[in-house]
This record gives sequence, C-alpha cells and structure tokens, in this order.
Amino acid sequence: MAFSANPLSLSVPEPVFESWLRDTGYLEILDQRTTDLHRHSSSTSTTTTTAAATSSDVSVTNSAAAAAVSISNGVFVLIFSRIGTLLSLFTLNPFAKLTSDDFSGNTPSWTLKFVGSLDSYSFPSSPTQARLRVHENVKRYARNYASLFVLFFACSLYQKLLALVGLISCLALWDVLKLCGDRWGLEERPVIKQSLIRIAQCATAVILFCTNVQMALISAIVVSYAVMILHSSFRRLTPSKQSTSKDGNRRVLRS
Repeated sequence: MAFSANPLSLSVPEPVFESWLRDTGYLEILDQRTTDLHRHSSSTSTTTTTAAATSSDVSVTNSAAAAAVSISNGVFVLIFSRIGTLLSLFTLNPFAKLTSDDFSGNTPSWTLKFVGSLDSYSFPSSPTQARLRVHENVKRYARNYASLFVLFFACSLYQKLLALVGLISCLALWDVLKLCGDRWGLEERPVIKQSLIRIAQCATAVILFCTNVQMALISAIVVSYAVMILHSSFRRLTPSKQSTSKDGNRRVLRS
C-alpha cells in the first residue's frame, strides 16, 4: 500500500519530534516493543529448530547431531550478537542529545527511578535499542551520573592522600591569591594581577602533576563512564509519572 508524501512531516525538526515521542510515552512503548519482538523471534527460531530435529525418524543419530549443531550455532550467534551490541556501546556518543536543561530540576529518586527493580533491566536486543536507551537515560539521569562522578572522584582522592593534599593546596593557593588581590587592590594594577595569576597557574600545574591528581581524575572518569554506559544501556525506558490528556495520549510529567 503506497502512501502519499506529506509535506508537513518535513517541517518538524528532529528535537521537536523526539520531545513529542518522550512526552507522549512512545519511547517507552518502542523500547518494550523491540524487546518483545526479539524475545518472540528467539523463541520461534528455537521451536523451529527443535521441531525439525524431532520430526525425522529415519536416523536418530543424524537428528541428534543436527540438533546439536543447530543449537551450538544458535548459541554462537547469540553470543557474537551480544558482544557486538556491547562493543557498539563504546562507539556512540552518550552526550549527543544532552543539554544544560537536563541538569536543572530535582534529582530522580535513587531507589525507585535510578536503580529500580530487577524487571527494570534487560539486555539490549540490538545496537539501535542500546543507542536509544543510552541517549534517553543519560538525559533522564544526568544529575545522578554527575553525583556518581563526584563520589568516585572523592573515593579516588581518599585512596590517594597525596592527591587530596595537592588538590586542597591548589584551592588554598587560589583563595589566598583572591584575598591578597582584594587587600592590595590589584584591580587597579592589571599588570601585577596578570603576573600573579600566571605564577599561580604554573604553581597549580606543578602541584597537580607532582601529587598525581590527574590520575585520580582519570580513574574517576573511567569508572563513572563505564557505570553510566552499562546502566543506561541495560535500564529499560519506563516513564516516571504518567497522566492521560484529553486526546488520550500519555503524558510524562517530569519532576
């Protein structure tokens, strides 16, 4: 069946269309539908393989061998497809659709929304579904992921006391520079002010390098990024709050 082209569909920007999908709850429906179709196709292929193996009564040995080969092939295909899906997570940009507005508002509940129950997690059936989950969950739980990064960075500093001392020393250095600038009136002496700022920057770089603060920062970034990618890809898209509008569509109310 052929459909005529609708010129109005070309005038809708992609961000507006995605916002409409998010507000009406169709992103959650699309994610659930993709999971159900993958589960149905897997069960259908398994049933077909079993039926083909048991319907032949000519040779029991050949049937058993064919069933074993079919099952092993299916297992290998499943393993390689999941490995490919996991590898695709590290090729996408999770911050592609993240905006500054996603950090405003209240932080989603850690237990009810961010962690959820065991039913809230499932392996992504394809790289497309994984990309959809990552982009949407990063927008929804941006404040949670930022809090986890701060927590991991604090833990790495706690394990490396020298880095913690170096970071505190840098903060104290800039605080002293600010107090001295206010007391000495450096605003009226821009040349001296710029010279002191350059000296403070060089001293900060030396302190951070010598105390290995950069290693603590890199380790916190790596751990928090891995946690964010895994959580956002395995976390199903579930609306936090829903209300039914007059046109019958579901509306997701952001808290």
